[in-house]
Amino acid sequence: MSHTLTAKEQSLARIFSADYVFQIPGYQRPYSWGTEQANELISDLTTALALAPPNLGDSTPYFLGSIVLIKPESSTEATVVDGQQRLTTLTLLLSAIRATVGDAAVQNEITGCIYEKGSVVKATQASYRLSLRDRDREFFRTYVQHEDGLSQLVSLTAKLPDAQDRLRSNAQVFMAELLKLSQPDLVRLVQFIITRCYLVTVATPDLDSAYRIFGVLNSRGLDLSATDILKADIIGKVDESLRDDYTQKWESKEEDLGRSEFGDLFSHIRMVYRKSKPHGTLLKEFNEHVIPSHQPRQLVDEVIIPMAEAFSELRDAVYTSTQHAEKVNEHLTWLNRLEFNDWVPPALRFFVLHRNDPSLVLEFFRDLERLSYSMLIRRIGPNGRIERFSALTSAIESEMDLFDSSSPLQLSAEEQHLAYMALDGAMYDTHSSRALALLLLRLDRIMSDASATYQHDVVSVEHVMPQQPAPNSSWAAWMPDKADHQRWVHRLGNLALLSRKKNSSASNRDFGWKKSSYFTKGGTSAFALTTEVLQHADWTLDVLEKRQARMVGLLESHWRLQDRRSKEELSKELLRLLEVDPSSIVFEIASRRIGITAQAKQHPDRFTILKGSQARLNWTGKNHAYEQLRVELQSTGALSASADGTHLVFMKDADFSSPSAASAVVVGRADNGRTTWRVQGSSITYGAWKDNQPAGQRAEEVS
Repeated sequence: MSHTLTAKEQSLARIFSADYVFQIPGYQRPYSWGTEQANELISDLTTALALAPPNLGDSTPYFLGSIVLIKPESSTEATVVDGQQRLTTLTLLLSAIRATVGDAAVQNEITGCIYEKGSVVKATQASYRLSLRDRDREFFRTYVQHEDGLSQLVSLTAKLPDAQDRLRSNAQVFMAELLKLSQPDLVRLVQFIITRCYLVTVATPDLDSAYRIFGVLNSRGLDLSATDILKADIIGKVDESLRDDYTQKWESKEEDLGRSEFGDLFSHIRMVYRKSKPHGTLLKEFNEHVIPSHQPRQLVDEVIIPMAEAFSELRDAVYTSTQHAEKVNEHLTWLNRLEFNDWVPPALRFFVLHRNDPSLVLEFFRDLERLSYSMLIRRIGPNGRIERFSALTSAIESEMDLFDSSSPLQLSAEEQHLAYMALDGAMYDTHSSRALALLLLRLDRIMSDASATYQHDVVSVEHVMPQQPAPNSSWAAWMPDKADHQRWVHRLGNLALLSRKKNSSASNRDFGWKKSSYFTKGGTSAFALTTEVLQHADWTLDVLEKRQARMVGLLESHWRLQDRRSKEELSKELLRLLEVDPSSIVFEIASRRIGITAQAKQHPDRFTILKGSQARLNWTGKNHAYEQLRVELQSTGALSASADGTHLVFMKDADFSSPSAASAVVVGRADNGRTTWRVQGSSITYGAWKDNQPAGQRAEEVS
């Protein structure tokens, strides 16, 4: 077979002739050009026509782009790999001109460009220059290609599928513009389109090389998206007998999510596999990190479809379950309000795996909200967020106990401290207005016992006590010390929410006026935070201190920041532990999720799990040498099932070469023992304890 590639500039007279019979394969995306593209096309063509000389043959050729075809040189059959949007829209435009031009001879010639009529005498069927995908083919023939169809199409009022609705809308655009032209101008326009408009046809008889050309062209900015190229690549590798089924599966999910968010989904899937900041295009990294892990059908059935369904539920906060659904959707609603979406990849991975465990789902999204909002509060940048959420995705995949204090889902004592200190600080000064409004809305929802709803077009944050109070005002009397004013003016306790834009001239008005005319509409406020302000007659230091303590306390309780420890406090604790005889220190794993506890000690040449410690009943991780170590301990009787059969118990002390080997046996999967083991009764990890020991006292650790 010849593998010759041809590229030709061809006029539409040649394109819409018996030389080509274009077929849109079932695995292509639906027709997607909207009225913006339709308006642009007809505007460009009429502008070019206006600039053309009287003799159109002397005008400069007008190029409309390229199309990529699978077409043997000896055949008229041409499968369209790229270009269906142009070919479909040009056919629609020709049909619209046919419907508006009055000359019957011109109408017949346009029909000849659109399809070749069948003949009773010759016993031939009609031959259409362009055939769309199966689900739109008959609609296109009836309402666009046949002579009397377009007038019916523009008058249709029934609800249509997306692709057909776009055809109707674009037909209405074309008809509205063409009716502005005189009959001679209509004839001149169709002459210009057919004789002076060109497409570059890139044709190859080989499917694989057509896809390669398709990828090269579209990676350089033509109108198809990365997901279209991936679809052509993935669906194109599915067995031909199943290709239409998988095309329908793909397009059904794309239609459910919407084209833009379907593209977002692929970015999230890329991140699930990539687990680091992207360094290339979506197309390149999806091909490098996702596609090699799956066969095409498996990729669609086990990755794209489940994650599309999960993404839909997470994005719309419509989790359904007989338990906890309302609470889960509450957390999802607030996650979706964040200005970043780095939390989505681990959420997708978790949700696909554990959707049917509502109690676990509730715990996960409660803690994911906590982690995500703490990042907003602590102003963690994109790189820090990507690193943390990627670690969380890895922890989910390795079946780590996500609720253990060492999990990436949980906040360390120091992270809790940093979040608390930020909340108790001058947040108006340190955070963006968008971030601050979101945090105050979250607090407002907590204060209202989750009964408040927020449908305001505008939400703004305003100071109660002005930033620059007048010297003789009541504000100055209530807060005479300028240092007190500076310390309190930008803190949460002095902030309120408005359902209107801020008014700088109103900010400095007296307290009574602000309460009656600025903080309220019709005497009431939609926000619990602001309603609380209205209850005070004076705005004194005592009022501010109590309000600040209440507001920060509510967030502290909601996001569980009570175990916070500053870096200095942690350092002091570590120094105290370093003064203790290493052989007396007990390390511990306490997993509420698995329901086990284990204790261990470090000796100079070994790490020993103590008798009575518990371990997970079964190995749940991937194959690993540590799994065999568990089997050996069980075979010798050192590790046996508990009386109730829920876990394993160490029947005697057991020595290990490293804390990681020991923790793997305990939790039933490969594990980093340096972070999982903690000094009993403290938040200090084994790794922190060991790394800070004097060099001469460090125990040897064999990994």
